[in-house]
Amino acid sequence: MVALPADIQDWDGAEDLFLVAKPISPRLELVWADSAYGRNDLPEWTEQTCGWKLEIVSRPSEARGWVLLPRRWAVERTFAWICRNRRLSKDYEELAETTEAWVYAAMIRLMLRRLAPQVA
Repeated sequence: MVALPADIQDWDGAEDLFLVAKPISPRLELVWADSAYGRNDLPEWTEQTCGWKLEIVSRPSEARGWVLLPRRWAVERTFAWICRNRRLSKDYEELAETTEAWVYAAMIRLMLRRLAPQVA
């Protein structure tokens, strides 16, 4: 995982993130992203450079009002799990690297609880 500062737009930092993820994710084939990642020919760049399909999950053009977007729940659910940790519920950290370390700790804790539930 790589965390970027808030002053870098998603579509600007995506190429750097993908280049970091490529060597550590050799089996990755598909990336879901919201409509912000469809800019600057990022889907084509991702296919050519990384060999991955970048699938943009966007709102249907004919939709009116609130619409459930496919796969959006996976991201929102993960954010909810992360924010259950007090240290990550607000943006307390000055460095993106510190937040990244806390996210790792939160997800390790989540996986450990799932793998070895408490017996009480």
